[in-house]
Amino acid sequence: MTDYRSIDFSPLIAASEDEVVTRSLVQDVALPSGGTLALITLDNGRDHTRPNTLGPRTLQELGDVLDALRARAAAGDIHAVAVTGKPFIFAAGADLSKVSTLATEENARLMAQFGHFVLGKLGELGVPSFAFVNGLALGGAMEIALHCDYRTLDSSTAALAFPEVFLGIIPGWGGATIVPNLIGIEQALEIIVTNPLKNNRMLKPKQAFEMGLFDAMFGSASFLERSIAWADAVIAGSEKVERKHAPGKLERLTKWPAAIKIARETLKARIGTAARAPYVALDLLSAAKDNDLARGFEREDEALAELISGDQFAASVYAFDLVQKRAKRPAGAPDEQLAKPVRKVGVIGAGLMASQFALLFARKLRVPVLITDLDQSRVDKGLAYIRGEIDKMLEKGRLSADDANQITALVQGTTDKSQYADCDWVIEAVFEELGVKQQVFAEIEAIVPETAVLATNTSSLSVDEIGARLEHPERLVGFHFFNPVAVMPLIEVVRTSATDDETLATAMVVAKKLGKSAVITADRPGFVVNRLLAKVMGEAARALDAGTPLPVVERAFAPIGLPMGPFELIDLVGWKVAAHVQDTMVAAFPDRFYASENLHRLADVDEPLVKSKHGKVEDLSKAGKKAVTLGKTAVGEEEILHRVEDELAREIKIMLDEHVVAAAEDIDLCLILGAGWPFQAGGATPYLDRSGASERAFGGAFHEPRIAGA
Repeated sequence: MTDYRSIDFSPLIAASEDEVVTRSLVQDVALPSGGTLALITLDNGRDHTRPNTLGPRTLQELGDVLDALRARAAAGDIHAVAVTGKPFIFAAGADLSKVSTLATEENARLMAQFGHFVLGKLGELGVPSFAFVNGLALGGAMEIALHCDYRTLDSSTAALAFPEVFLGIIPGWGGATIVPNLIGIEQALEIIVTNPLKNNRMLKPKQAFEMGLFDAMFGSASFLERSIAWADAVIAGSEKVERKHAPGKLERLTKWPAAIKIARETLKARIGTAARAPYVALDLLSAAKDNDLARGFEREDEALAELISGDQFAASVYAFDLVQKRAKRPAGAPDEQLAKPVRKVGVIGAGLMASQFALLFARKLRVPVLITDLDQSRVDKGLAYIRGEIDKMLEKGRLSADDANQITALVQGTTDKSQYADCDWVIEAVFEELGVKQQVFAEIEAIVPETAVLATNTSSLSVDEIGARLEHPERLVGFHFFNPVAVMPLIEVVRTSATDDETLATAMVVAKKLGKSAVITADRPGFVVNRLLAKVMGEAARALDAGTPLPVVERAFAPIGLPMGPFELIDLVGWKVAAHVQDTMVAAFPDRFYASENLHRLADVDEPLVKSKHGKVEDLSKAGKKAVTLGKTAVGEEEILHRVEDELAREIKIMLDEHVVAAAEDIDLCLILGAGWPFQAGGATPYLDRSGASERAFGGAFHEPRIAGA
């Protein structure tokens, strides 16, 4: 068993000179029944925009404070210890910026061991320890609570989670060992593995309490007072704490291994095997069945040492910084003060995409939204869809009855386009054909005010050409959503040669109000996401056309770590759409993109693929095989992978040279948010540097070695 007391942690402390230290401030609180509780408040001295974080020096101070309190407990001065946070914030977990700079294997192991050493003191005080979780608690903060004997929770807490797997690591200060033994293996799998992979889903306080992570929950108005009174009752023995979700012998013998097996199969089907952290977490959760905390903590130490010093964690931190920082300060965005007010929105069309737009604008902007179409039956169908979606959100508790009524009332439909006359923002969602879009905008421009912004949701057509017939092309902007509209976080905002700063600023502000991340792109075919996905789909089609079995092609792409294989992606976006995108890109760049007749043939087959129960593509169906004409020069998996890597690297270099976006980071942000490019790959460009594709394709790299090695 590791003796943490014998380890020299001074190299870790010395490497953290510039850490923003979260202090452990102690005050004595008189308990109602007599005796004293020592209350530790975690506080980094910053306002609420900078949450408490847990770096090496923060842990050092907490450890020193706990040592002093242990001595006081032994002397009879105190009868309990509790930990809470500054207002609304318990802590946001480990300081990722510090962890990423300590990323040698030995430093990573020391970081894991130091966490176990310090937090372990919470169970060795000689008096009961309590966590009063009064706000945001993520990762290491949740592990502080887990090391305490008892836990209370503020019912208004904003977020609770173990996000580590999302970031390419694991809960390594006790979480992977304690959680399954506290709340059972199935719930542990949900919060440690499943939730992080669902775009870092958070727990609501009620969920966390009902799962058994906390022993009591109180309202925020008197949270601290009630927590202290509850702790007093626990100490006195009048309050009995039951842990009804703690796993019994039967669960350990039968349910535990079965749950791990199912989770492993599901993971493999959903995300493939490229990501390391989810599988390491599974191994730790499986081993935690022995309920041996000391051995479990040693396993966590080794897992963190491996993961923190590996490529995927550094890549995840790079990706996390893009999403948390760059996405909030978009490159090339004009001053927000230039944005025009949007008091009414018009949506041209009433099909599925248009209806999704209308619902999103009404929900987020809370302004009147008008949809139109060629006939009233289409309008009515669109309105019915919108009302149905509002009803679903109401049933699930995502909207209150008042909100549902308000949003329903905001959306109106008509065939009378003259009602666009007072719209400040009009977006089209009509057929993806240049002439149709030009005609629609020419008609609408004569109706809307001169100050109105016109937006097109085109996915691949030239926005400049769409606006060619406009009298005022400066007010036209591309505003490319991704499907499903409510879920996908990216909007590609396309600036044409004519788009003025006021229009662009308005588009960026609207995107922000819609809860989306916007990246400004130049008006080039396919913009960013579709241009690069066309490379992926084109190389898959090329390999299939040559005679490579479809399962081989799907497997060849697995090391990239995309959430789905190329043909699964094609099937999701639609075969006709995929064929159209390829044709569009070939028309624009005939020497660089590949179009396949087989894509068009498969688009005419009702069920072109055979899929597993998890929805993964297994092969072409019998009808699919009959429809295609294939060659006899099959290609191996490694060659296919190198081809697509090299083609992506070459195309991205061209896009950067053409100034399609401001920097490689914007390419990565688009692919992470718009194509599900995995965090652990760090976006496309660091991956292509690591794989050697950048060097092979253009003899260079997108990043300096420090980032490229991410």
